[in-house]
Amino acid sequence: MEVISNLETEGLKENLPDFRSGDRVRIHVRVVEGEKSRIQVYEGDVIARRGGGGLRSTFTVRKTSGGVGVERIFPLHSPNVEKIEVLRLGRVRRAKLYYLRDLRGKKARIRERRVR
Repeated sequence: MEVISNLETEGLKENLPDFRSGDRVRIHVRVVEGEKSRIQVYEGDVIARRGGGGLRSTFTVRKTSGGVGVERIFPLHSPNVEKIEVLRLGRVRRAKLYYLRDLRGKKARIRERRVR
């Protein structure tokens, strides 16, 4: 069991920003197309985090593209995730924001959290 935990600690990233559900983030993802790779930016609201802080932890980001809600799950410590930027801090009262799937327009907005 100790061998597995040692392997997991080697793959952890150190330079991750502190973010939680409700925050607006911009994720720079490496996309491989054939032999070339490029960086694609995905921006949206974090609606869920799971897995604690370990190697297998993930977070779900939701954005609206062309009037359709699009959700994507990112592994937190994946080498394909180049950079995570926190754009805005959200003030929410729960950890999982799945109720945003049913809301449209102004009702789907998240209040901003003030940092003191």
